[in-house]
Amino acid sequence: MNPLLSPFTTPYTSAPFSKIKNEHFKPAIEKAIISAKKEIDVLVANKATPTYKNTIESLEFVGMQMKRVTSIFFNLNSAETNDTIQKIAQEVSPLLSEFANDIRLNQQLFERVKEIYTQKDSLDLSTEQKTLLSNQYKMFVRNGANLSATDKEKLRSIDKQASKLSLQFGENILAETNAFELHITDENQLKGLPDGAKEAAQLTAKQKEKEGWLFTLDYPSYVPFMTYIDDRSLREQMAKAFGARSFQENEFDNQQIVLDIVKLRHQRANLLGYNTHADFVLEERMAEKPEKVLSFLNDLLLKAKPAALREFKQLSEFSQKDGIEILQKWDGSYYAEKLKKELFDFDEEALKPYFKLENVLNGVFTIAHKLYNLNFEEINDIDKYHQDVKTYKVTDSKGNLVAVFYADFFPREGKRNGAWMTSYKDQWIQDGENSRPHISIVCNFTKPTESKPSLLTFNEVTTLFHEFGHALHGMLANTTYPSLSGTSVHWDFVELPSQVLENWCYEKEALDLFARHYKTEAQIPMELVQKIKDASTFLEGTATMRQLSFGILDMNWHSGESPENILSVKGFESAVFADTQLYPDVAENCMSTAFSHIFQGGYSSGYYSYKWAEVLDADAFEYFKEAGIFNQVVADKFKENILSKGGTDKPMALYKKFRGKEPNANALLKRAGLLK
Repeated sequence: MNPLLSPFTTPYTSAPFSKIKNEHFKPAIEKAIISAKKEIDVLVANKATPTYKNTIESLEFVGMQMKRVTSIFFNLNSAETNDTIQKIAQEVSPLLSEFANDIRLNQQLFERVKEIYTQKDSLDLSTEQKTLLSNQYKMFVRNGANLSATDKEKLRSIDKQASKLSLQFGENILAETNAFELHITDENQLKGLPDGAKEAAQLTAKQKEKEGWLFTLDYPSYVPFMTYIDDRSLREQMAKAFGARSFQENEFDNQQIVLDIVKLRHQRANLLGYNTHADFVLEERMAEKPEKVLSFLNDLLLKAKPAALREFKQLSEFSQKDGIEILQKWDGSYYAEKLKKELFDFDEEALKPYFKLENVLNGVFTIAHKLYNLNFEEINDIDKYHQDVKTYKVTDSKGNLVAVFYADFFPREGKRNGAWMTSYKDQWIQDGENSRPHISIVCNFTKPTESKPSLLTFNEVTTLFHEFGHALHGMLANTTYPSLSGTSVHWDFVELPSQVLENWCYEKEALDLFARHYKTEAQIPMELVQKIKDASTFLEGTATMRQLSFGILDMNWHSGESPENILSVKGFESAVFADTQLYPDVAENCMSTAFSHIFQGGYSSGYYSYKWAEVLDADAFEYFKEAGIFNQVVADKFKENILSKGGTDKPMALYKKFRGKEPNANALLKRAGLLK
């Protein structure tokens, strides 16, 4: 029996991971596609006059089994993949693209939706219903419903190719990341590295049956190495390996894939009547136009660049006492850490004992309870896809189920780098039943060693809070329709709940709830809290310019009118970076070939949204601070107007209901220390 082909009888209808085998996925997806197609056929064959209920709502709930199976599959492809899963992904992605196009290019279905759309002003619809209707109509139009038969076939072909290329892009980076190891047997080469990072490297070596210490390009290994190792040549070796991922003219090279993806996206946009891919994407964003995004990025760049140049000069001069003539990329984190320590008497390592992973997790649970009356109880009666995963039942103050929550914190070979939030099941309301979501956060933190628990850097603490902010957006979803639920919002709005929660990490009132020494249980000293705050704007100009450079690179890849004229990925990237470059270029390295956000992860023409959302989050948190960071009235307004509403209304309308006015960028500039 294929467990994916029948309704789940598990607690909370959770995914039955222990029963699912790799060979179950492809047949389940194929059958789910056939079943969804039949649902579409029934919908189209309905002789009754098209109504909102028999067309728009029916279409919304088509293929629910397929959505469930594919969410499980593609989540595993990111968090617990292997060669077989990757091969299946390559096989099923074109099938899913084909199915999506079967819907989007179904003329009879489009005519039914169009008939209701043309009557929208005379129908008595709620805001959420109007949004769903508008989204469905645009889904057809933005995916070729008005194209000729020939152009529809062209679109199908483009989508199929682009889908496969994006998958290949991600697989190549994972392969390159896994292929690199720096094996060290002489402890003298590890001078400067903290004991915790040393122990973790020893554990990695032991797991690979090697003597000494093993370092990889996974962030928990790479970041401490680049921050603390005194041996400059080793830092250079690691940095060059990291920057060369999928830029080595081998079987995992992404250069041609980048060029092909960009060309396909441009062709697709042109086919649909848009000048560029960015024009197409931004039509459905708060920013609306490429010109507005570029203006936003350049305006911030104008304010951040003078600070960044001053900071880089300061860092360069600081490194000269070690005889560094030219500060290189592999020197940045190392000397930044040393300078921060000198200026603020601030040592990241001194903070780590106060941030035991379990304590930080309990802390974020406590904050969620204080703000939103949520309770988290660890449960062991549902399946996990890996033994490291923790599972929780989330309930409200009355004991009602709010969500199922999965937390997956440590690096593994089959897990991609970085941190993300996702869902195994969306939230929706149907036939009077509110079906609750299953939410997951996935991170890559340092594993516990034989002598120490997992102790987080402060940066990792903010990462956990960030992803948990996304998780709250998913958990507290309370909409009728799954496609408008939770994080299904405009991309330049989706980072608001995640980024706003990071602010609590800097507040004593919040830190007191969880920042305790893992050995003594002593509360984090006030002077350390003050140092966190003092150091929070350290090199902020540089960090801002780095983020802006990524956003500008993304926009240049996708808002140019002739991508077919780009012959060199590296050459194009170097020209774009000219205005934001601080460090000398490294010929063997390329950012674009490993820029997963825009070539694999859905952020194309959207990377700017991190900064855009920072404006929103700084303004929103200012409101919390004015009233008190645990003020129930403000928290209720945020929950009611932002977290529970998903994409049911325009983001600015939701924000103004919460805040009472549009956001002000000055709050961000002030927080970043770029506005005195």
